[in-house]
Amino acid sequence: MVLIIKGNSKKFVGEIRVPGDKSISHRSIMIGSIANGHSTIEGILMSEDVIRTIEAFKSMGVNIRKDDEKIYVEGVGLKGLKKPISEIYCGNSGTTMRLLAGILVGQDFSSTLTGDESLSKRPMYRIINPLKQMNGNIKGRKDKFPPLMIEPSMNRLKGIDYRLPMASAQVKSAILLATLYVKGSTRIREDKISRDHTERMLNYFGCKIVNNNGLIYMDSNNILTGKDITIPGDISSAAYFIVAATLIKNSNIIIRGVGLNPTRVGIINVLKKMGANIRILNEDIVNNEPFGDIQITESKLRGILIDEDVIGTLIDEIPIITVAACFAEGRTVIKGAEELKYKESNRLMTISRELKKMGAKIQLLSDGLIIDGVKELKGASLDSYNDHRIAMALSIAALLAQGESKINNYECVNISYPDFYNTLFNL
Repeated sequence: MVLIIKGNSKKFVGEIRVPGDKSISHRSIMIGSIANGHSTIEGILMSEDVIRTIEAFKSMGVNIRKDDEKIYVEGVGLKGLKKPISEIYCGNSGTTMRLLAGILVGQDFSSTLTGDESLSKRPMYRIINPLKQMNGNIKGRKDKFPPLMIEPSMNRLKGIDYRLPMASAQVKSAILLATLYVKGSTRIREDKISRDHTERMLNYFGCKIVNNNGLIYMDSNNILTGKDITIPGDISSAAYFIVAATLIKNSNIIIRGVGLNPTRVGIINVLKKMGANIRILNEDIVNNEPFGDIQITESKLRGILIDEDVIGTLIDEIPIITVAACFAEGRTVIKGAEELKYKESNRLMTISRELKKMGAKIQLLSDGLIIDGVKELKGASLDSYNDHRIAMALSIAALLAQGESKINNYECVNISYPDFYNTLFNL
C-alpha cells in the first residue's frame, strides 16, 4: 500500500501520549510469565511484535488475558512452562526470539523458534555462542540464522564470564534470562552502554543483580515474584515527534509520560547537543523505570559527531536522527552503528538511499553515515523496506519536504506503533 504525504507542514502544537515502551512490554510478559504469582501490566504496547511474545507464552500454558486496557498474567514459575504443541512463530520480532531463547535453554522440553522472511535473515550466532558456553543445547540454520532449535541440556546450565562483543541489550538479556536456570553465577562485561530494562525488571521482580560500571553480576537461585507494572511511553516512538517539532516552524508540543531510562535518552542528549530546545518536566520513577514529560519547541540544529560511546543509547533512533541531520547546519558524522545493518532492514543503507531521493547529501560508511545539511528536501517516491523505523522516519522527512511524497509499505509501522499516523496527522 502507498501513503501520500504533502510536505511543508505548518506547525506542530498540542499534547500527545505515545504508546508503551516496546522493550519493557516484551520483558513484562516474559518475566511475568516465569514469575510466581499474578502480574498486572498497564500501558502495554499491543503491537505485532509484542503480540508475538504474548502468543508464545500462551502456547506454553501461561494464562494471559486482556481486560479494561490491562494485561493479567498468571505466572507459572521458572519451571512451569509447558512444551508448545508446534513451533513458536516470532514474526518480525528479534526481541521475542533472542530473549525467549535464553529462557528456553533452561527448560526440560524441546522447542523451535521461527520467524518471517526478514527475521530469518538476521544473525543469531550472537546469542547461540554464549548460550552454548552456558551448556545450552541450541542451534540455528548454519549455526547463524533462524529457525532456532532448542533441546534440553545434557548437562546443567552453568554461569559464564562473558564480554559482549557489541553493545546489544538483546544478547545481554538472553544471557541474564538463561542465568535464572544455572548453577553458579554469571558476569557480563559491556564496554559500551546498552539498554538495561532487563536488569531493572529482574531486580523489580526480586532477582539479585548488580551493575557496577559495566560489570553485571547475577547469582543463581533467584525466585521471581509477580508484580504490578506500569509501562511508560516509548521514547523511540516519541523520537519522531521530537524531531518534527524541532524542525517545523512555530512548533510547541508536550509528550506526556515518556520513559527516561538513562540508557535510552541518547536521542535527547544528541538533539540538545545539536541545539534543540527540549525540556524535561514532572520526572518520577515507577517499577524501577524513570519517566516524565518532554516539551519541544522549534530549534535551529547544527551538525555534530555521534560516535560509538553513545550509539547503544539511541540505536533505534539513528534513522530519525539522520533526518534531523539533513536540516542541520554543517556536517553530522555517525560512527559505530554497524548494528543497524542487522535490523529489519540494513538501516544505514536504506535510510541513506531513500533520503538521497529527496536531495539529501549522505555518504554511507561501513559503520555509519556522513550527512551534510541541506536547506530543504523535496518530495519523492519512497520505500520503507517493510521496516517500521524507516517508514516513520521517512514520514517525518516527507512532512518537512517541499512537495508531495509517496511512501510504499507504510503499514509496517504496526510492528511498533499502530496508531502512528493518527497521532501524526492530529498534530
